[in-house]
Parts: sequence; C-alpha cells; structure tokens
Amino acid sequence: MREKIRTEPVVVPPDSRRPFLLPADARSAVRGAVARQTVPIAAGALDDALLVTSELTTNAILHGGGITGFDVDVDGRAVRVSVSDRSDALPVAEQVPDGRDRPGGRGWPIVCRLARDVEVAGLPRGGKRITAVVSLS
Repeated sequence: MREKIRTEPVVVPPDSRRPFLLPADARSAVRGAVARQTVPIAAGALDDALLVTSELTTNAILHGGGITGFDVDVDGRAVRVSVSDRSDALPVAEQVPDGRDRPGGRGWPIVCRLARDVEVAGLPRGGKRITAVVSLS
C-alpha cells in the first residue's frame, strides 16, 4: 500500500505567530500514515521517523523562515518526509573543536543518522525542500 499526504503551502498570516503546520501536526500526519500500513514495522522505526519529522519541521520554522510545504509518503518499507521552507541556505558541515566536520547543529546530525537517504534541493521560486527517507523495516 502506498499513501501520500500533502498539505497546501503553509503561510503564517501577518497577524498570527502560529503557522498552520507545527511539528506536532507533522508528527501526527506521519503517525497516521504509518499506522495505516499493513506490513510489520521494525521496533523503533516509527520513533525514528517521528524524530526526523520533528527536526525537519522545527528547523524550517526556526532557521528557514517557516514551513512552505510538507509531504509524507509511505510505501510499506519506508516513510519519506519532505519539508519545504523559505530559505535558500542549505545545511552545511560545521567544524567542531577537535577538527572533525559534522553537519549543522544538533538536529541535522540526528536527521542524517536516522534517515537512510537525505536530499536537499533548491526550489524554483526560492527556498528549499529537504526530503528524508526513514526505513520502516
């Protein structure tokens, strides 16, 4: 079974501080999409997908100028979460005191560790979309 959930672009009204999509809303969409699957899901896989979802949506709100799009696609073996934001700035490796490179802040390394595939793509009208695929098996 393959299921896709898409939202309309999320815009923060000028008179509101709350975007229409929050990390909790995105986690709920992922939880619901995964729950409707008929294949067994590995222990901890849903938790990994929810954590990746939280990190991507939180980063879009805090660093990306707000969420402009959210998609979740479940195909039984994996969940693909895509979050778009207004910023053209791509996640970059930051150097830590011991000289090793590591990606971004605290959330970005979590996303990179838990997802089996991560893609960052610029959008034609500006902004970017980050897609992470988390295995469910």
